[in-house]
Amino acid sequence: MLYRSALPYFPDAGTYFTALRDLPCAAWLDSGGSGCDVLAAAPVATISREAGKSVLRAGAEEHRTDTDPFELIRQQLGTLEAVPDIPFAGGALGYWGYDLARDYLRLPPRAHDGEQLAQMVVGIYDWAVVIDHPQRKACLVSRLRHPGTRKVLPQILQRLLAADPGKIPRPDFQVRGGITSNLSAREYRSAFDAIKQFLHAGDCYQVNLAQRFSAEAGGDAWAAYLELRRLSPAPYSAYLDWPHVQILCVSPELFLQVRNGEVETRPIKGTRARSADSAEDARRARALRCDPKDRAENLMIVDLLRNDLARNCATGSVRAPQLFGVESYSNVHHLVSTVTGKLRAGCDALDLLRDSFPGGSITGAPKIRAMEIIEQLEPHRRGIYCGAIGYAGDDGNMQTNIAIRTLVYSRGEIRGWAGGAIVADSDCAGEYQETRDKASAMLEVLRRFGGKLDW
Repeated sequence: MLYRSALPYFPDAGTYFTALRDLPCAAWLDSGGSGCDVLAAAPVATISREAGKSVLRAGAEEHRTDTDPFELIRQQLGTLEAVPDIPFAGGALGYWGYDLARDYLRLPPRAHDGEQLAQMVVGIYDWAVVIDHPQRKACLVSRLRHPGTRKVLPQILQRLLAADPGKIPRPDFQVRGGITSNLSAREYRSAFDAIKQFLHAGDCYQVNLAQRFSAEAGGDAWAAYLELRRLSPAPYSAYLDWPHVQILCVSPELFLQVRNGEVETRPIKGTRARSADSAEDARRARALRCDPKDRAENLMIVDLLRNDLARNCATGSVRAPQLFGVESYSNVHHLVSTVTGKLRAGCDALDLLRDSFPGGSITGAPKIRAMEIIEQLEPHRRGIYCGAIGYAGDDGNMQTNIAIRTLVYSRGEIRGWAGGAIVADSDCAGEYQETRDKASAMLEVLRRFGGKLDW
């Protein structure tokens, strides 16, 4: 049974999120106005992965287990029919951090854990607000799977109907002092040179190297997210307002989508900075599309993802229907390809997510060796960055992003990352500048809230 109550349509989904964000574990999967937004709060339970244990919390009860976290999520989901125009009406929604891979891959524990966050946290939600921007429709939906949901829905509906599009408060948030990187220009070059040695030795074909920016901060990062999404809207953005962390993500990259057994991933590899001059901007986009180096990098990741998807897709179903398309965002052009497949009988979306994790576009190829090198050369663990944010629904459908262009705010510190692929013919100065280009919107937001850039 699907409960559905129509709501007034507002172009800015922040109107409705404002009405919900004081509830526990409020989450907004934000399409940047280009698709369907999903808003949820007050989950009936949460599932996290902490220090090698899966933790199920429901009310005052807490249960720690050795059960695989993906299996624990599966046990909490329903097996309901999908509704064509409703992407999510209940299920698991949250983040799967990059370091969750340590449970499945043998990685040397060398990088410092500066995040001190659970490797994965998802809420099990029984209702959601869905805002369909192309159709200019909004509704409150629920599968009514859990006792008590029917009673709470009138209260949620009342909140939503009272939402005022003219009142989206911006609470106080401050970034204090300097914004620093965990890799100086000299340290970046040293790591770059080390990767080149691994490449020439035949250890790998491509390694993604990232630097982390951080600053002290205080207050409520909701204001910073509103500014970030204004500066850099993206189709796979997200804002998670959770007890111990606020996650501000404006990702342009789809990791995995499952719709009625049909699988799609859209890896990004290849970047050019935008130009204010329209003719120069168009020239840069054309150059990106035709550049042999960027096309080769992209094709490496397409091949890696074809192999990852094949682990859970029917034989012969994995294809690459589009290669080397250019997508343009506020500050960069990206080279994007599409890989599709069809889930094999006996496999589901959670199998696919576990066995493809983390996304190959942010590791390198071969994946495990690239991750070993990343662990050796990056000073800090990535945490949520380069993991995935999204949902796995009660209907078997799923959508997750690659958690890039992401700020993580916890323990009085806000952190953001930017990286790029290093291959045999990469130029250090160009790759270093690319990380700055990708981080530009995040750094500008931190600057606007008081942070100081020393470069």
